[in-house]
Amino acid sequence: MLGHSHALSGLAAGAATLPWAPVQGTVAQVAWIAAAGGFAMLPDLDHSGSTVSDMWGPITDVPSGAIGRIAQGHRWGTHDAVLGPVAFGALAVAAAAAFWSSLLLMALSIGLALRALNFVIPGRAENTVVGNLILSWVGAWLVLTHSPNPTWLPWVVALGVLTHIGGDALTTAGIPVPLVWVFRRCRLKLLPIRTGAFVERAVLVPLFLVAIVVFGYTNTAAGAAVDPLVQRLLSLG
Repeated sequence: MLGHSHALSGLAAGAATLPWAPVQGTVAQVAWIAAAGGFAMLPDLDHSGSTVSDMWGPITDVPSGAIGRIAQGHRWGTHDAVLGPVAFGALAVAAAAAFWSSLLLMALSIGLALRALNFVIPGRAENTVVGNLILSWVGAWLVLTHSPNPTWLPWVVALGVLTHIGGDALTTAGIPVPLVWVFRRCRLKLLPIRTGAFVERAVLVPLFLVAIVVFGYTNTAAGAAVDPLVQRLLSLG
């Protein structure tokens, strides 16, 4: 899948899982959804030249190269539906214990979401290294200073990673058969959808957008805020 498709699917998954998410309050709910969208890009750290690798220049590109070697190439280790969420989730458990490492994780998720969704954001500031760094770190700072300690970060990391893997499983390239590929390289392909093809652009992307709106409306305070306005408009008719 394309980067923005992964981000949209992550946002949809974040909104859909809010009833079970360990977050309270509007700020934390928004942070959960945004983080799920950003972390849905995380498995592509195994590929130098990907959105996540290029985002902050050497800051992300150097770790990307190391992760790619450990994962044994693109769409292998980090795309394992068992090993991927466990590995990234374990790193997030360690990071969530301190403010500055939590800030890094949150900034990473915001930066990734901004990069992936650049097709709906005016301007190009979020596509530059400096611009993305400023926007993502300021956004992460505001979120973390206006909400409780994000002990939920490991859960949303795992959710985003699983969402990414699920999306790639629908494509012709597929994903590694969990755990089995370590001993014998083989792939799982659920649907013959080509990355960036018509089905992804005309079917999946609109579905993700609808899911974000519907679940965001039903699972957040947005519904309570919008309902009176809708009823007032209907009464005018």
